[in-house]
Amino acid sequence: MRCERECLPRLEALLVLRELSFCLCTILLMGQRSGRQERSKKLELTLSENMKAEAEVQNSKEEAKEAKAKDQRLTSVFGVADLKNGAIGLYNVGQSCCLNSLLQVFLMNIHFTGILRRITVPPCAAQKRRNVPYQMLLLLEEMQCGKQKAVAPMDLACCLSVYKVNLFVQYDAAQLFLTLWNLIKRQMKKPELVEKLSYLYTICVQEHLACQKCSFETKRNSSMLTLPLPVLDSNSHVLKTLEDCLQCFFHPEELTDHNMCFCEQCGRKTPFLQSMKLVHLPQTLTIHLKRFCFEKSAYIHKLSHYLPFPQDLDFNAVLTENQCQADDNEKAAWQYELFAVVAHSGSTNCGHYCAYIRSLTECKWYCFNDSEVCQVRKQIHVSFVAFWTLLQI
Repeated sequence: MRCERECLPRLEALLVLRELSFCLCTILLMGQRSGRQERSKKLELTLSENMKAEAEVQNSKEEAKEAKAKDQRLTSVFGVADLKNGAIGLYNVGQSCCLNSLLQVFLMNIHFTGILRRITVPPCAAQKRRNVPYQMLLLLEEMQCGKQKAVAPMDLACCLSVYKVNLFVQYDAAQLFLTLWNLIKRQMKKPELVEKLSYLYTICVQEHLACQKCSFETKRNSSMLTLPLPVLDSNSHVLKTLEDCLQCFFHPEELTDHNMCFCEQCGRKTPFLQSMKLVHLPQTLTIHLKRFCFEKSAYIHKLSHYLPFPQDLDFNAVLTENQCQADDNEKAAWQYELFAVVAHSGSTNCGHYCAYIRSLTECKWYCFNDSEVCQVRKQIHVSFVAFWTLLQI
């Protein structure tokens, strides 16, 4: 009987273990009433701490769930470096620093990624492997969802190799940008996305040719993806500011001697005055500094002098009325803020590219040097391609 009396409370306790945690804690406290008062208080304190810990765990789960939902919302709006996992690098997979830098600029542009997410997914695996927009979308998702500091863009690199964009080749950043953009545009199936992509990047100008003998003038509208600005003037003097480069680019040029054009009205070749007027600027403005030049010996030379990029760029303050062919509403929107710069270090034969990009949510600058990413102050000494976004007023 004594053994049964001793076992009964143990059996009751074992049965209670199957109940809810609150009931379990209550029974255990009741089982300690016959003990000393001080011990009971200690157990009550322990229970309180346990319940508090459980509440904190539950709150942590709720916060994690909310953070995940927030990240999913951010994924559909912002760029790669604006999520909790921070700015993500790209491993160099074979002299791919130029490609990596341009990919970072594309994928950090929220207007571009908004278009990219709406593409038509190719129907079969073979088409998916050859589709540049789709492979860029997969890379974007891997960068946003992964926890590693960098990812390897191998699938995209293999896709680009189909179109003669190969690894272990040194590329000019401006030329590679045009190649990538045209591949993306060509492989987008939805006409409305092609239109949005063009509106996002395309610059519209009007070219003028005026005969210096009879004043006969021809006009032609054209478009371009970058403004290829000279860094030397017509006398080979160094241009010291970006505004000077823009003025030089839009300055009228006399076509004489071997550059004369045929005039339909005069019936012969005559001197012409060639000029270019700005008609429309896109949401993302791309400027290319022409730092590579050919010398008389056919040797490619790099112009490495420092040329600062302004944080804000107002074309109304840079160009004259004669250099614009747009109405007041169009020109009112020609105010930009610097978004990204692709910079080159080294020589023409052996160089390296990296990208400086401003986070759209933090307004902080980051240096994307292949797999390494760090926060920096905006001070780029040798830049080749720069990207501005429309200033939100």
